[in-house]
Amino acid sequence: MKNKVYYLAVPLLAAFTMFISIWGPEALAEYKDQGILDSPHTESVENAGEGYRYQMNSNEKLYILSCCLSSQTFPESEMSAMTHEADAEVDYQELEGSYAFVVNRRGPSGREITDEQIYATCNEGLGLLKEKGILPEQVRDVDASSYDVTLYSAIDVLEPRNNVAVWKMSLSNSQKNADKTNRLMDAYIDADDGKIYEFYVRTPLLWEEIDADALVADWAAYMGLDEPSPYESDNPLLETTPYFRKYVFAGMGSGQTVVTLGFYEGINELFLKVSR
Repeated sequence: MKNKVYYLAVPLLAAFTMFISIWGPEALAEYKDQGILDSPHTESVENAGEGYRYQMNSNEKLYILSCCLSSQTFPESEMSAMTHEADAEVDYQELEGSYAFVVNRRGPSGREITDEQIYATCNEGLGLLKEKGILPEQVRDVDASSYDVTLYSAIDVLEPRNNVAVWKMSLSNSQKNADKTNRLMDAYIDADDGKIYEFYVRTPLLWEEIDADALVADWAAYMGLDEPSPYESDNPLLETTPYFRKYVFAGMGSGQTVVTLGFYEGINELFLKVSR
């Protein structure tokens, strides 16, 4: 009798196991769905692809910008025409060279300074530069009626997450006959924090009145950069003016950024620019 019960139990147990293996997962999934569907749920996730450029330090951002500005091969009018015809999304595979400086046709993403805010942001930056003695107090504020602004993206083409958004501010062409005394002529401004990377400004100062080493050291502190080192070169033809000093900042990897402080005599234009 026991043997008969055993022989009956074995196939029944096998059939039950097979039934559970087929029906069980589907039933369990439906049970879980009932607790998820038609009700909101939140989950914290790590967004690994979000904004790598916001994690770069000041030296690295300056280096990316310097590489992109130095690698420009088109006059700005041609570059603008090219980017006007481009798609809204940049096709990195179509960009030539290792670095690209292109007009950002999409505009601010929501985390960057907008075109309505950039004038006030620039004036705040000019105010800080005046407080630190980098610019003289006579430099005038900017306004939307006198200046043009364009948002650019400086991109490491081989590693596109390494990119810096900057606003270029320039005295408008419509101001040709305007008084340029004590005016900001051009500037590159960080679209995230409003720091002024480059500037060309008319001042009442003479080159002999400018302490270049102290000015660049103060600008480096304002930017949050490491201390600069002197750029060693005996070539007097590095610039189109005899009045300049060059400095070196650490970049990314073994790269470095060259910062030039210079002065155009006659028009009394003081400039600070970055290059490789």
